[in-house]
Amino acid sequence: MLRHYIFCMMVFGLATQAGAGDTPLLRLDTGDQSRGWEAVGRLEFDGERFCTGALIGDDLVLTAAHCLFDSETGARVDDAGIEFRAGWRNGRAEAYRMVSRAAVHPDYDYRGANAADRVRNDLALLQLAQPIRTTAVTPFDTVAGRGSGQPVGIVSYAHDRADAPSLQEMCDVIGYDSGVLVTSCDVDFGSSGSPIFSFEGGTARIVSVVSAKAEMHGEPVALGTDLSRPLAELREILENGEGLFLRAQRGISIGSDKRAQRAGGAKFVKP
Repeated sequence: MLRHYIFCMMVFGLATQAGAGDTPLLRLDTGDQSRGWEAVGRLEFDGERFCTGALIGDDLVLTAAHCLFDSETGARVDDAGIEFRAGWRNGRAEAYRMVSRAAVHPDYDYRGANAADRVRNDLALLQLAQPIRTTAVTPFDTVAGRGSGQPVGIVSYAHDRADAPSLQEMCDVIGYDSGVLVTSCDVDFGSSGSPIFSFEGGTARIVSVVSAKAEMHGEPVALGTDLSRPLAELREILENGEGLFLRAQRGISIGSDKRAQRAGGAKFVKP
């Protein structure tokens, strides 16, 4: 039943613009506000667009797979042109690192017609050219996805708040099925790849990654990729010394809004 509900929401309930959710965003402008979130950063793509990523190891950054594809051509971007700026805030970062290689989940298809499949496998793991080993940046742990009604939060950059991350707390998991999380969190262009956190036990752990934004019953929602299966597969790919470049085909543009091209945006799911 939930699978059918999510499918109908994704295909028939999409917005061309998603507004702010009910929970206000806390902009992390100062050192005190951003303390503990320095492992969230901006992924820069040749200085032309960006996504959000999060450090889950001293040299591993988690993000959405669709960030690694050109929105106009559908081609896979060059890993050598990607830079991770940990804790980027008001023109400065705690650490700057170039990406040496990246693994896109093998079942992700940028051109795929099945919206649920795209979200389910929309995950990439990037290996940095040099590890980040500083006490100011602590990588996050990951944990299995939350059930319906569980509180979560997102730390993200977006086109209208690109110079500092923002935290949205106390949004909820609305539904979960077959590797897709539906949350009441607010996302916008640039939020692609943002970590979705649980705060169980007072510790922030990543439970999902923002794949897309949509609308359900007139309210904006964020769709996320469950980490439990695809993340283990991506780790194995990198551990085996591979970089995965499958399905880097010429394809359709996901959204026509120019902000998406600049910000690498939280894409629209299209039927």
